[in-house]
Amino acid sequence: MSEDLKSRTDAAKTSFGFARVGEEAKQGLVNEVFARVAGRYDLMNDLMSGGLHRLWKDDLVAWLAPPKSAGPFALLDVAGGTGDVALRALKAAGAGTSATICDISAEMIEAARQRAGGAKLGFVRGNAESLPFAESSFDAYTIAFGMRNLTHLEAALGEAFRVLKPGGRFLCLEFSAVEMPLLDRLYDAYSFNVIPALGGLVAGDSAAYRYLVESIRRFPDQENFVHLIENAGFERVRYRNLSGGIAAIHSGWRL
Repeated sequence: MSEDLKSRTDAAKTSFGFARVGEEAKQGLVNEVFARVAGRYDLMNDLMSGGLHRLWKDDLVAWLAPPKSAGPFALLDVAGGTGDVALRALKAAGAGTSATICDISAEMIEAARQRAGGAKLGFVRGNAESLPFAESSFDAYTIAFGMRNLTHLEAALGEAFRVLKPGGRFLCLEFSAVEMPLLDRLYDAYSFNVIPALGGLVAGDSAAYRYLVESIRRFPDQENFVHLIENAGFERVRYRNLSGGIAAIHSGWRL
């Protein structure tokens, strides 16, 4: 194979966990994972993290600090899953805050609908890399544990910038690079041995949870993700490590 052809072939590949797949195939594979686990998604999150994901999402909403006033404030929660972040934000905010969940998985959106009750929550099925919203539509954009499942991070970050109003805020909660010695080895052992086994036992799908563990290792570390966010046009980009870097929240502003 010529070097030019090899380069073009490699360029058309992306990671699906530790596997290499065609870019056009990845989204469908990710969709299959979440379709299979939607019914046990919240239970598995609790079991895998020992409930820590709840505290991390509380930290995300606390850093967002949605306004308590009655004035309008529009939140877009991308890859919003079963509604954890959007419902937390609405609970913390004033009467003027509305939230829209945008997720590519119909099964996850249905799970969120069932949880929503009478909350001021909208649902839109859409791709984070090509959002079905007009420019400057939202005051804040959140994404929790969804960014690493995307094929083109730069496209998704560009879309986040596009749909935010000037002065709007981007917040991403994602698994990251553990920065504490010893904890990193313990975390690896737990991730690769316990989580897939739990997935098999509780959700009946160890392969899906093996992918989720592998996808964490393919995601940029804290500083490299800062650079990607800045390259999308965001300013005042910062991050906070959670639980020694097991997860991190990144924040940026469209100014």
